[in-house]
Amino acid sequence: MVGKLNVDHNPNISMQFGIRNIPALLFFKGGQVVDKQVGAAPKSVLAGKLDAQM
Repeated sequence: MVGKLNVDHNPNISMQFGIRNIPALLFFKGGQVVDKQVGAAPKSVLAGKLDAQM
């Protein structure tokens, strides 16, 4: 599942997960954050992070 959150409209949630910079991508597994990518990244890096969670 993929979700998108507007940090300007949801400051409490962004603070809860320690989001200080955007873009930020959090990877969840079993309801827990298992990885995080902050800032722009090449497709290969994002694909590798997704593959690692499978």
